[in-house]
Amino acid sequence: MTPRHLTVAAVALLALAWAWLPEFTVTLLNYIALYALVAVGLVMLTGVGGMTSFGQAAFVGTGAYATAWVCVSPLSSAALTGLLPPALWPWLGLLLGLALTAGLAWGLGAITLKLSGHYLPLCTIAWGLSLYFLFGNMDALGGHTGIGGLPPLLLAGLSLASPRSLGPLIWAVLLLSLWMLHNLLDSREGRAIRSLKNGRVMAESMGVNTARYRVKVFVLAALLAAVSGWFYAHLQRFVNPTPFNLNIGIEYLFMAVVGGSGHLWGAVLGAGLITLLKARLQDILPHLLGRSGNFEVIVFGLLMLVMLHRAADGLWPIMARLSRRWVKAPAAATPMQHAPWPQPALAAPGAVLLETRGLTKRFGGLVANDAVSLTVLAGEVHALIGPNGAGKSTFFNLVSGVDEPCAGDVELLGQGMTGRAARSFAQLGLGRTFQHVRLLGQRSVLDNVALGAHRLGRHGWLAAMLRLDRAEEAALLAHARLQIERCGLSGWADLPAASLSLGQQRTVEIARALAGGPLLLLLDEPAAGLRHLEKQALATLLKQLRAQGLGILVVEHDMEFVMNLADRVTVMEFGGVICRGTPAQVQADHRVREAYLGVGVDDLQGPET
Repeated sequence: MTPRHLTVAAVALLALAWAWLPEFTVTLLNYIALYALVAVGLVMLTGVGGMTSFGQAAFVGTGAYATAWVCVSPLSSAALTGLLPPALWPWLGLLLGLALTAGLAWGLGAITLKLSGHYLPLCTIAWGLSLYFLFGNMDALGGHTGIGGLPPLLLAGLSLASPRSLGPLIWAVLLLSLWMLHNLLDSREGRAIRSLKNGRVMAESMGVNTARYRVKVFVLAALLAAVSGWFYAHLQRFVNPTPFNLNIGIEYLFMAVVGGSGHLWGAVLGAGLITLLKARLQDILPHLLGRSGNFEVIVFGLLMLVMLHRAADGLWPIMARLSRRWVKAPAAATPMQHAPWPQPALAAPGAVLLETRGLTKRFGGLVANDAVSLTVLAGEVHALIGPNGAGKSTFFNLVSGVDEPCAGDVELLGQGMTGRAARSFAQLGLGRTFQHVRLLGQRSVLDNVALGAHRLGRHGWLAAMLRLDRAEEAALLAHARLQIERCGLSGWADLPAASLSLGQQRTVEIARALAGGPLLLLLDEPAAGLRHLEKQALATLLKQLRAQGLGILVVEHDMEFVMNLADRVTVMEFGGVICRGTPAQVQADHRVREAYLGVGVDDLQGPET
């Protein structure tokens, strides 16, 4: 049995048993689905995107209050009477709730998501509390008393007034959301979302607008919460601020963490466990302690401590591991055959690809780069060498848009790039690797390399959710496999990148850079960690790329590798250029010997006799 078979069987069993389940069980299942809708948004936001939010309950409230105002407010009723039949007012409330939530989340996200570390969750607490008190202090929303008398939903003339009749719609929306989010993550856009958690600098260098993607994930999670609030309002037929306070926001996050914050189905598992446990504890604890109160919160706090110590990744991965005997992993899809992805037209041999003039970077009183000027031509390998701390990696960051220079100019393909983001460099045809390997370790080699081709795709989120991007996705993956084969890693394409050796991981980075179809390739210590035969294979690959017309700027400490490969060499020391020329000229320069060996030429020759 595969996970898909198990899912279909569970859904079918729930559908068949729904009519015979007790009312209390139906109500619990409805709440589990409502909570899971919010929790799955938090999985996307926190577990996948790396952004922690304690304020999702406020977005649930936005969706609930929007439909309550449309359906009950005298002002709204006067405006809608005669314009729309009352049966459509709740659906108008849904549209209003989604619009308000999207605008609010976009505005809050644009401000909040610029923060990092502990400042981000603290900020979500601040606006979550603000919206909660706003709901309770607006007379138009009923204040702390709330709004009652909401009409039931009508679907195709059928009243969904009871929990039993509304529940199938709630679960259908939850399952549809899970399917769409699964499709989104299994796409070009999904790879970009996964890179937000630990690889933002790398993702920007692949052409991903990480700031925009963070806001979009934030809005997506908020919209799921708003849909949950809309259902909640028409299930309860009453809305007041209490279900949307900070404690409930923390509870939603707890559900995502307990179930498995990196797994979509973990949201359903976490919502189910916490909802059922809360219901049981509210019955048991008053009998044990002799009085009533919110004692279940104490149990949840202790449970969270145990979870973070013993199962930080949540319960879903544990269940998946234990069920491997009965549930088989789905068979790998056979790669679709596609024509080679069109390669960009390369520059004419000898054309200037990259030029820097007086490039300077200071970190406080430390001058990392001091007026560095350099050119890289099409069809050449240009090596940048120097002792540790000479400023080579800083220079790489300046000419790839990761850092902004304090002075000087950078031109790529004749365009001024000073002050522009790294993704702008990638869009013009610059690919790069990093001194310290930056890969998505738990994702496959294929996924990592395909991320390098991000800028080549065109389909967006909605197309990915509805699987309208499958032809483009198959073509991108075929293109990525071609780069993997090109770099000699065919046998490792479907393995997690973290399982490879350091040398192989560096080769994966080169394949990822090639997947973007670059005109200029920046390689930061590509031979570090490679064995002799691997270095020979890398040198052969770089020579082939040079023959095809790519320009290559490489930083490397292996002098034998550099001198046998480079056409021109630039030597740096203490942030400045001390020598440039052919490998033979550089090897003969006394300043280079002094920089590497710390002695002059006369000292090397010894005293005269």
